[in-house]
Amino acid sequence: MSAVRTRAAVLRRPGTEYEIVELEVLDPGPGEVLVEIAYAGLCHSDEHLRHSNPGGRYPIVGGHEGSGVVLAVGPGVTAVAPGDHVVTSFLPACGHCRFCAQGRSNLCDKGATIAKGELPTGTYPFRLDDEPLGGFCMVGAFARHTLLSEFSCVRIDPWIPLDTAALVACSVPTGWGSAVYSGGVRPGDTVVVVGLGGVGVNAVQGAVHAGALHVVGVDPVPMKREFAGSLGATRTVASTDEAAGLARELSRGTGADVVVVTVGKMSAEAYAGAASSLGKGGTLVLTALADRPGEGTVSLNGQLATVFEQRIQGSLFGSCNPFRDIPMLLRLHEEGRLELDRLITRRYTLDEINQGYRDQAAGETIRGLLDHSTS
Repeated sequence: MSAVRTRAAVLRRPGTEYEIVELEVLDPGPGEVLVEIAYAGLCHSDEHLRHSNPGGRYPIVGGHEGSGVVLAVGPGVTAVAPGDHVVTSFLPACGHCRFCAQGRSNLCDKGATIAKGELPTGTYPFRLDDEPLGGFCMVGAFARHTLLSEFSCVRIDPWIPLDTAALVACSVPTGWGSAVYSGGVRPGDTVVVVGLGGVGVNAVQGAVHAGALHVVGVDPVPMKREFAGSLGATRTVASTDEAAGLARELSRGTGADVVVVTVGKMSAEAYAGAASSLGKGGTLVLTALADRPGEGTVSLNGQLATVFEQRIQGSLFGSCNPFRDIPMLLRLHEEGRLELDRLITRRYTLDEINQGYRDQAAGETIRGLLDHSTS
């Protein structure tokens, strides 16, 4: 087939805004899939990409939370076929490496080059002025067309709307799994979720599904607190100081069983505030990221961790398996058990992408959605 030309949002270097360019998408080789992206979520991780990309390279096509339709597949691809509807997985899952075999596919070895956007085959999917470009997290969903590894394509039922489906590519499973899998929320638990953006509100949904007795949502933005309440948060407060006292009160003195940190920017202050709610035998789940290396460094009170048997748990993709959990979450939505539609606050064209991130920074959106059909 002839090479595909497409429009995309590209970051040429750190500290700049997204630039809309036309570039070339390579034809699919062995194990690769050409996808026409329909929708892409404006995830905060792509905002971090504007500041730094540890282990990565620039220029790079942004976007890792997407849905679309398969246009063509390369030799040996069996997971999907032309015409299939897919959700992108920002972490590939090969099913065969040590971590996949252990049931920890969110740590799949094939994800080693996601910061560069180099596919497992060694291919860079895009070319701009004869320069090879990667797509962030091997996806590049801010391009109308992209080349993916088949390990990053999760086939979904064709009747599922692609706009809401895009959200289960990252924010929904990351938040939901941070509570259910990484945090291990159990019936009767007291849970605190710090940060009620696109990931945090889904941690609220996950905690509710897992049977938490109390779910306390923490965010300085009133709109986000109100929205979290509509998803099942039993109490919402503006600060971690308020949350700490409330956690002790609701747990009758012991503190929260699980605290999930989903703030937009990880910092020592955010960590300390969240940790103040954690009780005996509790788990503190770190899902948030920092803008730059070193900014997310935190200090652990080893004495408290020892005598209270507290656990600090990192969470990548909510400890989810994309090929198991993306279809499951979509089924929950079909059955009315998981909210997706109302998560989309505003929709943007490709040319409006920088405005979308300004709206996010201003606290005006739960999830902005890029609609490629309007671009």
